[in-house]
Amino acid sequence: VQLQASGGGLVHTGDSLRLSCAASGRTLRPYHMGWFRQAPGKEREFVVAINRSGGTRYTDSVKGRFTISRDNAKNTVYLQMNSLKPEDTAVYYCAATSSVIYYRPTDYGYWGQGTLVTVSS
Repeated sequence: VQLQASGGGLVHTGDSLRLSCAASGRTLRPYHMGWFRQAPGKEREFVVAINRSGGTRYTDSVKGRFTISRDNAKNTVYLQMNSLKPEDTAVYYCAATSSVIYYRPTDYGYWGQGTLVTVSS
């Protein structure tokens, strides 16, 4: 499955962005989907995941601000990001996996190219 992330940009503290992850080549229906981010000089970290049944898991720092959703009919996963903070600045990657564990980068076999989110203070 090929993944294409989009929607990043330059925003100010408190603003919102919606990232999209469009899939091609295969339906996303059987996959768990995740968003990860990587800030300059840091390791890639888990942000949020949605399993094939719609269950979600968020890292603590984004709970209450970010919302993941999936539209299997459109073969797309979304990440709504509200109340953005400068510490959210990173390249955001979407990924797909069929692993039973899906909150570590190593659990994922399919990755999009990343989209840059920059939050200015």
